[in-house]
Amino acid sequence: MARYIGPVCRLCRREGMKLFLKGERCHSEKCAIEKRNFVPGQHGKDRKSKLVGYGLQLREKQKARRIYGLLETQFRNNFEKAALQKGITGETLLANLERRLDSVIYRMGFGTSRAQARQVVRHGHVQVNGRKVDIPSFLVKPGDEVAVRESSRNNPTILSARDATAHAPAPSWMEVDREGLKGRITGLPRRDELVQIQLNEQLIVELYSK
Repeated sequence: MARYIGPVCRLCRREGMKLFLKGERCHSEKCAIEKRNFVPGQHGKDRKSKLVGYGLQLREKQKARRIYGLLETQFRNNFEKAALQKGITGETLLANLERRLDSVIYRMGFGTSRAQARQVVRHGHVQVNGRKVDIPSFLVKPGDEVAVRESSRNNPTILSARDATAHAPAPSWMEVDREGLKGRITGLPRRDELVQIQLNEQLIVELYSK
């Protein structure tokens, strides 16, 4: 499966804000944005162009794509599926991205970042409604029960992530039993809880609608 394997702090610097790609490091003084808040590259400090039109739309799309760790084709496919559903396309797109199993595991606190949560899923540590699911893009729905499998309940990575994210409240659309390493989806993601950073999804819709 294709994926980005380069330095993720570089992505945050390119967007000029924290995308929370490295878990707890993003909340510490070691965060690259705290030290070098300018575009990466030899002339990064001198690049101060103002974005308008297509450039602004592109940056919003890149920002969203990097937050959820998707390549261009994957992200475009998600947009096209959202466009076919009822409702506001931009909000539907973000809601679908949040309902991905890797995002759900991250929101439940069993991964300190979406990348780590994706690894937890890919390694077969998660079950949905009692059945093992190792596909990060699997979409959960209201009523689903997501849990760490019995054989993985002592996994140090998962336990460490649970403890490290104890301060982060779970979204209102899920109920989480942190001690039991499980949770239940009670509704659909709300727009105000979809992402940790400011994101204008309408610009993404405008970009792909050209």
